[in-house]
Amino acid sequence: MRICRTISEMQQACRELKRSTAQERGLGFVPTMGALHAGHLSLIAAARAECDAVVASIFVNPRQFGVGEDYEIYPREFEEDCRKLESAGVEILFAPTVDEMYRPGATTFVEVEGISDRLDGASRPGHFRGVATVVVKLFNIVGPDKAYFGQKDAAQVAVLRAMVRDLNFPVELIACATAREDDGLAMSSRNRYLSAEERQRALVLSHALETAKSLAKEKGSNAQTLREAMLQKLKAEPLLRVDYAAVVDADTLEPIEDLSNGALIALAAWFGKTRLIDNVLLGPVTHV
Repeated sequence: MRICRTISEMQQACRELKRSTAQERGLGFVPTMGALHAGHLSLIAAARAECDAVVASIFVNPRQFGVGEDYEIYPREFEEDCRKLESAGVEILFAPTVDEMYRPGATTFVEVEGISDRLDGASRPGHFRGVATVVVKLFNIVGPDKAYFGQKDAAQVAVLRAMVRDLNFPVELIACATAREDDGLAMSSRNRYLSAEERQRALVLSHALETAKSLAKEKGSNAQTLREAMLQKLKAEPLLRVDYAAVVDADTLEPIEDLSNGALIALAAWFGKTRLIDNVLLGPVTHV
């Protein structure tokens, strides 16, 4: 696996990789912030199955962290991450420094208005501006045909899909199913922040989503019914502080009431200083 540290080196490496492969199925790209787990590797596997070649990036992007968030302590395990990516079949890894990605005096940002202020964007002002900006830069540097993201970050997926559409990027954005631990907890690099007790109590997140998903099948249920059921379950957990429990349109992230066309059921909560998110996609509901 070739490791590129500069933008110019990565651009050249990607051009060479495209010339050396058949390019019948295109170049796949998996952007990450490192601290890789099985969820990240499932994205690599999906890209390997669908593309001629796969590249990845590791960059802890300071512009998507707010004041007081965990940028300084975010887990960084570069050597171990490299071993995992190489074993997974990644051809090129882009691992720039902050100064390489954001040259002094850079003042350009990318912002997807409206949608960026919903769900996680409401809780983390400026977060999705940082995400959109770094992803635009990465797309321009790598030039992928397909880019892979986890469905766990559903709001991020919605923001980036709008960005790709609005800016006419020739990239297919693919959301892969949330990877979960055996007990149902959504995999996250931040799970390691949890104490043993918090880790066990965090299962209430997936349980609340399953409750809502089951309730949606019952005659007469609507989005408000689902929200109330999730909140009731979440608020019964004393170690948890609810951020949001929402039933929204998966594309716009706007609240909905009618479930007949499907929905994104999403929640976020704090366990101490650790904020976790999870969601499920609900298909169209028809009650006979």
